[in-house]
This record gives sequence, structure tokens and C-alpha cells, in this order.
Amino acid sequence: MTTQYGLDLPRRLALGREDFFVTEANALALALIDGWRNWAGGKLALVGPQGAGKTHLAHVWAKDSGARILPARDLALADIPALATGPVCVEDISDIAGQPEAENALFHLHNLVLAERHALMLTAHTPPTDWGIRLPDLASRMMGTQVARLGPPDDALLSAVLAKLFADRHSVPAPDVIPYLLRHMPRSFAAAGQVVAEIDRRALATRGGATRAKAREALAALELCEASGDN
Repeated sequence: MTTQYGLDLPRRLALGREDFFVTEANALALALIDGWRNWAGGKLALVGPQGAGKTHLAHVWAKDSGARILPARDLALADIPALATGPVCVEDISDIAGQPEAENALFHLHNLVLAERHALMLTAHTPPTDWGIRLPDLASRMMGTQVARLGPPDDALLSAVLAKLFADRHSVPAPDVIPYLLRHMPRSFAAAGQVVAEIDRRALATRGGATRAKAREALAALELCEASGDN
């Protein structure tokens, strides 16, 4: 049988406040984001595993505060004084650990933003104690940062994340796909991203849609299927 390839539509990343699904796993972090004007010392570290919603919450905060967002890896070449004229979010801080130019840039950005009484958000997978910052003055400032944690997904959140990942790919899964995935896949945001991408790839290749059979095939191909009593 000849394999047919469907139209691979560009992903639509939904990053608005209305697209962020709130459960016990992330409610406290969201409350801290909403209360950004009262952050201790004017800064907050938002930490959690890959796919937990850090970038989404950064965009929610940026829309509310007028903040600019940039990845930490771009700091060394950034115009730090220009950035410091308003609130700033720097993503994936641990990416620059041990990089002198980037660490120095973050040190100056931190000091300028707070001196101007603006707010600073930092995101990472782990808390500041694990960032591996080498510059002593910067490390001490990072250690004194209030932390908001995004926890592992519960059923409600993982279901919402899966639905959003399918929607971002313009894919509508069959009604039994997400319940099936909840029973069989590892409970992580990273696994959710992998399996939805694989289901979508297979659905496009066969034009058969995102079905339970495709979900089973994707989990097997990715070696993500966990033991369960049903198929």
C-alpha cells in the first residue's frame, strides 16, 4: 500500500492566559505570577520540568507587566541597559552556567532592572541552588530569589496539556485517545510532547487521524508504554 502524506500545517502555539489550564499542580505558581508587584526583592524564579508551562506563564506575565522575554543564551550579545528599562524575563538560566560573558551580562541586568524598580523573572528546570553559576556575586543574588515551582502533572493537568499539544498541531484526537494515553504513558510533560508529536506524524503519514491505534503505535515506537491491564 502506498503511504500518503497529509498537509503538515504549522504549529499554533497558544500562550494566552485563557489557554493556561489551572490545577493543584500549578495554582500556587500562577498565584505568584499574578502577584508579581509584590515579589520579594522584585524578582522570581519559575522552575519546573520541561513542558510544565514555564514559557506559557512567562508570556502570561509579559502581557500583564509589559515585560520583554529572552533566552539566557542571548544575554552575552544583548543590549543590557536597553533591556533594563522595563520588566524582563530571562529563560533557561542554567544554559549559561560557567559562561563568563553571559553570567556577567545577567549580573548587570539583574542589578539594573532592580535598581530601576522593575521586576525580573528567571526560568529554569531546577531551583537556583542547582544552576551552577560560577560568578560569586551573581550566584549569591540568584540564591536569594523567591522560587515558584510547577509540580508534576495530575490527571486533569496532563489531560489538558495533551489536548493543547494536539490543538497546537491542528489535530483533533478521537475521543478515546487522551483517556488511553493517561492510562499508559509516563506522567511527564516531556513524554506528552514526544507522544503527541509521534501520533501526529503517523496520522499525517496515513491520513487516518489521531486514533487510539496510532496512540498505541506511538507509545510502542517511543518505548514509552507503561504496564496496564487493558489495550
